[in-house]
Amino acid sequence: MSSLQMSASKKLLVPAQAAAFALLCCAFASTLHGQAVAETAGANSVSASVASSIKPPTMPKFPGTGSGASSSAASASSSSPHLIASAGPPAEESNRKSLEATAGKDAGKILLRATPVEAQIWVNGKIVGKTPLLLLVAPGKYQIEMRGSRGQTGRRSVDLLPRETRELAVELDQLYPGRVVAATH
Repeated sequence: MSSLQMSASKKLLVPAQAAAFALLCCAFASTLHGQAVAETAGANSVSASVASSIKPPTMPKFPGTGSGASSSAASASSSSPHLIASAGPPAEESNRKSLEATAGKDAGKILLRATPVEAQIWVNGKIVGKTPLLLLVAPGKYQIEMRGSRGQTGRRSVDLLPRETRELAVELDQLYPGRVVAATH
């Protein structure tokens, strides 16, 4: 090819590329326009009006979170969808104090120990603390359960006489085996 023909073909190549680009833009613009029409129709359709008429979920009212002359912190927390942690003492402390408050003048003492140490202690289904612990309780029968940090448990029943002191040492049993051995044949 001569140099004249090459320069002419180069000049034609640039407008041909521009024309192809314009053709692609027009093709995609029509699909974008179609999508905009579909979205607009969806916003104006019956199903969209039904969806917009759905009531928002209501949150239950928790006791102590609020009405009347409550502080602004309490009213702010009542609008929160999260559970509210109580500002009082932990459950184990209040349960232990409740047991000791009903002990009376003939109170007995139970010294609770567990192996392994620092097991949670449950008396009649209520948590009262961790081992080792000395409890002052009214005379009577108590169901003691201890739970270790790795799922170990131990249960005992204690019958306490007036002014009696008793030590209860519990060896916690594994809930699951500590080691599993696979046998091959």
